[in-house]
Amino acid sequence: MLEGILPLWKEKGMTSHDCVFRLRKILGMKRIGHTGTLDPDVEGVLPICLGRATKAAEYVTDMGKTYEAVVSIGRSTETEDASGATVEQDLTPKRFSGSEIREVLQALTGEITQIPPMYSAVKVNGKRLYEYARQGQSVERPSRRVLIREIELLSHGQLFEGNEVEFRIRVVCGKGTYIRTLAVQIGEKLGFPSHMASLVRTASGPFMAEDCLTLSEVEQQRDRGILEAALLPVERALSEFPTLKADDVLLAKIRNGQVLPAHPLLADHPRIVIYDGGRAVAVYRRHPEKNGLMKPEKMFGMAEDKR
Repeated sequence: MLEGILPLWKEKGMTSHDCVFRLRKILGMKRIGHTGTLDPDVEGVLPICLGRATKAAEYVTDMGKTYEAVVSIGRSTETEDASGATVEQDLTPKRFSGSEIREVLQALTGEITQIPPMYSAVKVNGKRLYEYARQGQSVERPSRRVLIREIELLSHGQLFEGNEVEFRIRVVCGKGTYIRTLAVQIGEKLGFPSHMASLVRTASGPFMAEDCLTLSEVEQQRDRGILEAALLPVERALSEFPTLKADDVLLAKIRNGQVLPAHPLLADHPRIVIYDGGRAVAVYRRHPEKNGLMKPEKMFGMAEDKR
């Protein structure tokens, strides 16, 4: 049975669920999970967890992401991307300098507030926003703080001008960021309606575009018997946490899922990963109720269980 993380390149026109459905058929296995949704119009890196690696899916979901987006100034849409109906349009001639755009991008770098788009999976009163939107209903959307680590203007040139102006940006951001909404915020600061014309996710945590296979390539490598070589270890998904090498005494306690005295590393980190040799066997976190103790959050099995 395959085990590990398959870095998949999700193609346009598919949902993340579609990818999982296709992979279950290609690989003949059920224990498969994706690491956060990508809209059908978006292509890019979508790490897929296989076997025991499904236990680490939430950690990949929480990792930072990198995107390349095209921002279009002059028209806003219902969905904040190119697929939605036009809400507002301003086709008067526009002229922006590269330095003016960079100043706006700099102003939106750091921790910023976003209001999720109506066409999104955010839940309000137990119902997803896109469900309200499809029924023509509008509800108050909770704002959220998100982290924009870096925005870079990728398009070259001193001047950007026209009735509709487009430019490409690269965004490195934290969990929960809507690049569609960021495109709208960029337009607001430039003084015009705007939307996200296209989007590609180029990295998800440590998983990069160059690591990825398309669904057809997965199928080809399966047929050639070489797919396992393309899988990355579950430990890659735990790379943001500090590590602790366990001795035999500690391993015996972990095997039984024991609550243990909190390790000093947990004073500065939310989780630690405990290793047996080069293999992660458990993720521990501070006990939520018992001060000075830590409890297992995920168990990956002992090295001997793999043999």
